[in-house]
Amino acid sequence: MSLFLLVALPFFGALLPGIMNSAGRTACAGITFTVTLMAFVGLLTNLPTVLAGEVVMARANWMPELGLNFTLMLDGLGFFFAFLILGIGLLIIAYGKHYLSRDDNMGEFFTYLLLFQGAMVGIVLSDNILLLLVFWEMTSLASFLLIGYWKHLPEGRQGARMALTVTGMGGLAMIGGMLILGQIVGSYDLSVILQNREAIQADPLYVPALLLILLGCFTKSAQFPFHFWLPHAMAAPTPVSAYLHSATMVKAGIFLMARMWPVLSGTPEWFYIVTTAGLITMVLGAVIALFKHDLKALLAFSTVSHLGLITMLLGTGTAFGALAAVFHILNHATFKAALFMSAGIVDHEAHTRDIRRLGGLRHLMPVTFTIATLAALSMAGIPFLNGFLSKEMMLEEAHHTVLFGNHWLVPVMATVGSLFSAAYCFRFIGHTFLGRVRDDYPTKPHDPGAGMWLPPAILVVLVVVIGVAPFLVQDFVFMVAKAVIGEAAELKTKYIKIWHGLVPALYMSIIAVVGGLSLMLVFKPLLKIWETTPRPEAKVIFEAIIDAVVRLAQVLTHPLHNGSFTRYAMIGIVTMIAVGYHAWATGTVAAPVRELQASGPVPIAGWAMLVAATAGLVLMHRNRLLALILIGIVGLMVSIGFVYLSAPDLAMTQFTVEVVTIILLLLALNFLPNRTPTESTPLRRVRDAGVAVAAGVATFALAYHYMLRDTVATSISEYHLANSYKGGGGTNVVNVILVDFRGFDTYGEIIVLGIAALLIYALTETLLDGPVRRRLLNRVPDQARSGDMHPMMMVVLTRVIMPVVLLVGFYIFLRGHNEPGGGFIAGLIVSIAMVMQYMASGFSWATARLRYPYHGVIGAGVLVAGFTGIGSWFVGKPFLTSDFTYVRIPPFHKFELATAALFDLGVFLAVVGAVMLSLESFSRLARRVDKPESEHPMDIDPSRNVPADDGTADMKGDN
Repeated sequence: MSLFLLVALPFFGALLPGIMNSAGRTACAGITFTVTLMAFVGLLTNLPTVLAGEVVMARANWMPELGLNFTLMLDGLGFFFAFLILGIGLLIIAYGKHYLSRDDNMGEFFTYLLLFQGAMVGIVLSDNILLLLVFWEMTSLASFLLIGYWKHLPEGRQGARMALTVTGMGGLAMIGGMLILGQIVGSYDLSVILQNREAIQADPLYVPALLLILLGCFTKSAQFPFHFWLPHAMAAPTPVSAYLHSATMVKAGIFLMARMWPVLSGTPEWFYIVTTAGLITMVLGAVIALFKHDLKALLAFSTVSHLGLITMLLGTGTAFGALAAVFHILNHATFKAALFMSAGIVDHEAHTRDIRRLGGLRHLMPVTFTIATLAALSMAGIPFLNGFLSKEMMLEEAHHTVLFGNHWLVPVMATVGSLFSAAYCFRFIGHTFLGRVRDDYPTKPHDPGAGMWLPPAILVVLVVVIGVAPFLVQDFVFMVAKAVIGEAAELKTKYIKIWHGLVPALYMSIIAVVGGLSLMLVFKPLLKIWETTPRPEAKVIFEAIIDAVVRLAQVLTHPLHNGSFTRYAMIGIVTMIAVGYHAWATGTVAAPVRELQASGPVPIAGWAMLVAATAGLVLMHRNRLLALILIGIVGLMVSIGFVYLSAPDLAMTQFTVEVVTIILLLLALNFLPNRTPTESTPLRRVRDAGVAVAAGVATFALAYHYMLRDTVATSISEYHLANSYKGGGGTNVVNVILVDFRGFDTYGEIIVLGIAALLIYALTETLLDGPVRRRLLNRVPDQARSGDMHPMMMVVLTRVIMPVVLLVGFYIFLRGHNEPGGGFIAGLIVSIAMVMQYMASGFSWATARLRYPYHGVIGAGVLVAGFTGIGSWFVGKPFLTSDFTYVRIPPFHKFELATAALFDLGVFLAVVGAVMLSLESFSRLARRVDKPESEHPMDIDPSRNVPADDGTADMKGDN
């Protein structure tokens, strides 16, 4: 299967659970399982190539100028992690179908799960580090949704926020480190970076890059001091916890350390930072886990400990350490997923995870007891289970590791960590399943159906099989380890076997197991000591840091960001004036190269009217209606100025925008007082006037300077003029710029325009659904209103001009590529014609004749424009590259067909939809109880008859 399809399948599949949700739980889970199974089978089709030692590559240019390409790579390491992600994902989906209650939205859950799965697969298959960063942040967002899936639980929401905050901050740091790494090598492709070990480690930026990348890895994989977020993520449903802790999320940081191992390891900085962090995390997580009473909390801290174990192994920088790390990643995934699912079964059946309220479950839940016990014994490192094999390898590596010049530090710490690890495993088994049956369970527990116990049972079978026959996976593990090691080191001996003789690792393991059993004998006094001993709580520290950061941000931002637009504008304008003055005072000004052109009486008169209207607006702005009229005059004079300066496109756009905005503002003013209250003191008005005058003088000086002098750089307009026709197929340079040269800007602008209209609609919906609705319906105008709200003359006039305006809009649209016009102007013209229908006959009459919702019109416009841009990909061109040709259809003359016309159609639809949706929103607010909406097009209609019993004559005769 293509690697592109392999990555895309979960994302496309995420569209299906929501659709299938109404078909039932089985259908929803089944489609999710099918999508994951297809991806899993597709991955296996590449196994022969990977086993042969080859690397499967797939490449597609995305943004080559930025070095961001959709480049995928499948080697042994990528296959290994993708195998875990998809394989365990299948079991999690099967388990989750039976675990979730009928009140849970299964479509939403599996949608989030597939998004998360796709992001993880994207990480492990990415060859481009920028693409990897995109998927990296997607895992943070998807995990946020999964951890906070139970939105009604405060701890779920808090855990989701904590996970997103910590991993998001680490992700930002890692972006910096990856960018540095790419700059050192000169490429952002991992396949290139991994071949430049010497160049990277010799560069002075190696240490900053290393620190930033490790910060991202440590936060993602919950390494000290960032370990605290992972246990709080246990508030998620158990299927999520099992997936996060075994094969995804926390393993992303481990994966990246393994992926970057060939080029970053082997230096003192790597050794001391990674080994120390891993060793501390291993011991600290194990100690805390022993004293946790919540089953999932115990397992969560055990994950922290084992992630520290793997990190420590990678930190040693030896080939054997990398081999042991890879093997333990495999083993940990199997027994940890089984343990979390077993804890979920206990919680599901007994309705509690509190270990103090459990015990004796082996009599009531023998199947669950068997599965959980075998998995826990594997985690404790008991022989003939897979956890024992990788734990022995870890202890062997620790025995040969010297840290800070001390030969005993690492072996002792590793043994202590293993001892506490064995202890909490024994507590998990003994306090949950052993002992007598109690009579105070929240509910009487029993083994669930096979749908819940079969997925963890499959994993436990692997635990046992690998434990007794490690040779079955030995070659596979060595293949993965070689992909990790690369060319940095070589594996000299094969070490994956049950018996190694009487080696130090064996004695360390015996001490750990015996010590763990001993701790259980004295657990109660130890628990009392633990509970009475004051100790720092990472969660409390984290929340205190967040609170301090928030307070600091408030101290810095409140004086500046207090909701006053006047203050924002003043600060920005004063800053620009000061910077501009500094540049003028310290720089040099070239001599003028041209003279001012003579101005006739017409432009001077127009300028005078523009200044007069602007000054009048400043002086009389408290009268809102008068201010709106003056704004219209200013806009009209600007339009005339564009005409005078030979810019008809701008003039048409400005004029139509003015008409539409004036109408919408008139509707908005209907809900506001006639006058703006006085809020500023005279001193503040004088200050604001001074700033405004200074800004005006500075703008005039800058414009005057550039009109008399040549620019330093060649104007881009020369490029546009030279390439408008031969590159874009149009002679109207302005339109070609909008739909071709800067088509992406235009596409973003219509999206923003649509969002603005939708926000207006949402705000009016909120007003109409709240207490404001009653006030709006019962408001009394402050002055008499016309009794003829829909005059007959206006109705007749708007009906007559409607087809004419539509024809003009159609003409303006078609000619836009070569003459003044285009989709934006045509959209505004058509909007004006439709607005007039609303004004003439009212909201109810016009809405009753609406065939297509304006939301859909906006969406259709964005989609048409977007798909037009995507079409260029199919011919190997960048997004929104236009094409054109000339055709002749008898008896017509030859004419042009351009893809830009389709893009312009999208602009047209988005503009019409946005304007009309805004109008519709304001119109709904304008309804009043005392003025019921009429279904007729006008208030006085000659076609209507008045009933005879009211004493009036037939209106037909009167009129």
